[in-house]
Parts: sequence; structure tokens; C-alpha cells
Amino acid sequence: MDYLPLFHRIAARPCLVVGGGDVALRKVRTLCEAGAHISVIAPAICQGLADMALEYPALLGLFEREYCKSDLDDVVLVIAATSDQPLNAAISAEAQARNIPVNVVDNPALCSVIFPAIVDRSPIQIAITSSGTSPVMTRLLRGRIESLLPGNLGTLAKLAARYRSKVKSLLRGENQRRRFWETVLDGEVAESVYAGNDAQADQQLLAQLEMMTADADLDAQSSGEVYLVGAGPGDPDLLTFRALRLMQQADVVLHDRLVSPQVLAMVRRDAERIYVGKRAGDHAVSQQNINSLLVDLAKQGKRVLRLKGGDPFIFGRGGEEIERLAEEGVPFQVVPGITAASGCASYAGIPLTHRDFSQSVQFITGHKQDYKLDLNWPSLAVPNQTLVFYMSLVSLGDICAELVKHGLPRDTPAALVEKGTTPEQRVVISDLANLADKVAGLKVRAPTLLIIGHVVSLHKKLAWFNTENTEQETPE
Repeated sequence: MDYLPLFHRIAARPCLVVGGGDVALRKVRTLCEAGAHISVIAPAICQGLADMALEYPALLGLFEREYCKSDLDDVVLVIAATSDQPLNAAISAEAQARNIPVNVVDNPALCSVIFPAIVDRSPIQIAITSSGTSPVMTRLLRGRIESLLPGNLGTLAKLAARYRSKVKSLLRGENQRRRFWETVLDGEVAESVYAGNDAQADQQLLAQLEMMTADADLDAQSSGEVYLVGAGPGDPDLLTFRALRLMQQADVVLHDRLVSPQVLAMVRRDAERIYVGKRAGDHAVSQQNINSLLVDLAKQGKRVLRLKGGDPFIFGRGGEEIERLAEEGVPFQVVPGITAASGCASYAGIPLTHRDFSQSVQFITGHKQDYKLDLNWPSLAVPNQTLVFYMSLVSLGDICAELVKHGLPRDTPAALVEKGTTPEQRVVISDLANLADKVAGLKVRAPTLLIIGHVVSLHKKLAWFNTENTEQETPE
């Protein structure tokens, strides 16, 4: 995070703008909309500023003269908008020496604060910035967001503000209040506001409030719910719309080690987060305790997000978790995710099936039980199929050796995909005879996915993502 986003109240407070041209005009217009008291100092003042001074006589003062250091006295914000870069630099240095926030137009290096692109639905405001790197990008983003938000969204916010104290006094439980407002702000009340029927919206809100307060013990009696959500293999763009919606409304999230930071960042910010990840030889929380925690939190009336890497029903133990929820009578939803086999293979340019090379695919866990792999090797060591091994890094050498031992040719193409679908993705290409040795010399780290079969030979032709990070070796 290059800048900390803050919203400053500058109504009726003194601000200084140095510069009298069109650039200064744009900044002054924004400050006037915020109600600031603005002094503009410049040897020459453009006509636009002169016209604005007539429009805002109580807010805007124009002074046709050179800037001097004493102009900084008592101001709370300084904007340098001149074409004289040494002067801009001097203003920035003097302002920062006094701990006054300063913005130098088109020079982020001299700024202690920057102006974002603003979507204004007061009291709802959205600020967008590229940290000064791409103003065009922020303008395009603002346009997209503007098109998504109703013009009278602010009216809905003001309606909520009018009833906030009343709701808080009648609905004592935090969970109950949150759910009430979610119903109001995303239901028929909101639709009435957007349609311009403010009186009807008031009546609907009061009816909803009366219904929720009819039972004083509603919050204590209400049951929570568990959302079992597949987070995919790492790229947040691979989340489903439903997954994202539930991630935004959950009260608490239990997440695995394989959930990428980028995906976790999309969870509601004020949700409680509990790490329950596992790795070989290190289980932060046992599966039995995870199951119990899901039940306990839901019975407290909370909406619990169980966020699992990949798909929760493919080597994710999701079935065990919802089995316990069903036994305890806890409501739940399951949202599939893109499993690592699909995601990593696609991003590596390796089709799992292909008319010429593979007519079937098997998903297999490479996790050892009691320090050994107990698999049906003869069924795996057959031609014209693709084998995908999850959790296979530790047992990579054993897997390759057993497949060769049971008849799969030593030169069968094989690939290990490290951190698939993320910017750190690396693909190691070799064959059964040499892959384990090659990986051992590359300091590969989990999560990884092992793909074996002649479809791997298509990688060189079909790879499209992060292609510069591939360890290619043509099997003999």
C-alpha cells in the first residue's frame, strides 16, 4: 500500500492553492465542493477562477501576486499547481517541514497527499487512485464504477442514517442488526428508494423492523450458517460470483494454508479470521477440531466461511466437514471452486485430455499414509491417460519410480507445476526418469501439482502464462 486512504473534513478550513491556471482551477473546484475556504495565489489568474470566485464568494479568495512562505501560516492543506517546478519543489519542502499536507500536481514524488478520482454519491463516496502512476486508468475505473451505482444511492444512505439509532435501540444483538441492514440495503427498501418512492421505503423499513423485533429473543435463537467455499488454485479472478458474495457477508472465516493472500484479501475486512491450515507434519488445528469449530460458531448465530484452496470436494475433506454439520443440524451451502488440476494445467498450457494423447484423466493424492504410498499402481501405469497427483512434492521420487516399475515408459513426459495460476508459477518439464532429480536441484516449494502423460509434451506449444518461468527439458 503506497498511500493510506483517508477522508478529510476541510469544510470552513483554510486551504492554499498556488497557481492560477486551468490545473489550479480543477483542484479549486474540488475544494469548493468540499466547502473549504480557499486562497488562490498567482501572478495571473485565469478567467475560470475569476468566474468561480463569483460563484463561491464566501469560499474563494483570489490574490494576484507572488507566493511567499508566510502564505502557509495556519493552512491545513497546500496545493502547488504552477508550471515553475523549482517553485513547486520549494513549496513542497516548506509545507512538509511544517507538517502541512501538500499536493504537487503531476509530481507524486513531491506529494505527501494525492487527489484520487472521486465517485460522489454523498454521503457515500468512493476514492480511486493509481498512486499517481496512471491517471487515465483511474479515470476509466471511475467511469465503470459510476455506471454501476444508482444515482440516488446517497438517498438510501441518508435513510439508513435516520433510523440508525432507532434500530440500535430495538435490535440489541450485533448479528441481528447486521442482517437487518443487509436486508434493508439490498432488498425492497433499496428498490423503492432507487425508484424515487421515499415514503414507501420508510414504511417498508419500519415494517421490516417491527417484524424483527416481534421476538425479543430472536438474536439468541437465530441459527448461523456455514459456507463451504472453494477458493480455487490461487488467482482471485478464478473465484465464482457466488463465492465472492458469500465471502463478503461472512462474519468469521476459517481458511487453509493454500488460500492465496490475494483471495483472502477479498473477504470482508471486519470478519474474524482463523487460520486452520495444514502442512506435512504440522497441523495447526486438527480436522476434528475444525469440524467442531464450524458447529460451535454457527450455533452462536454466525455466518461462517470455510474457505478452502481449490475445490472443497477434491482432496479437501469438505465431505467430512459437512457430514458433521448435517449431524448437528447446522445449515450449510457448498460453492465449488476450480480445482488445482484444472487451474494449474490450464495455466501451464497442458490439456488434461487430448484426442491424440489421452482419453481419460485420474486425480490421485500423493500424500503418504504411514510413510508409504498405498496406490493401485497397475491401474495407473497404463497408456493414453493423464495422471494428476495432488500433494506430491515429498513423494515425487517414489511416484515416478513406482510408475516405471509397473510398466510406464521411463521417457513418459511429466511436469511439476509450482504455485500454479499465481505470478510465481513455475513449470518444471522432464520425464519420469529425470523429473525428481531435476526438481531436487531447483528448490521447489509447495503447493505443487504433478502431471504425467503425453499431454505434457504440448506445453511447449500451448504455454501462455508466465512462460519465462519454465524449466524445460526435452525427454530423450
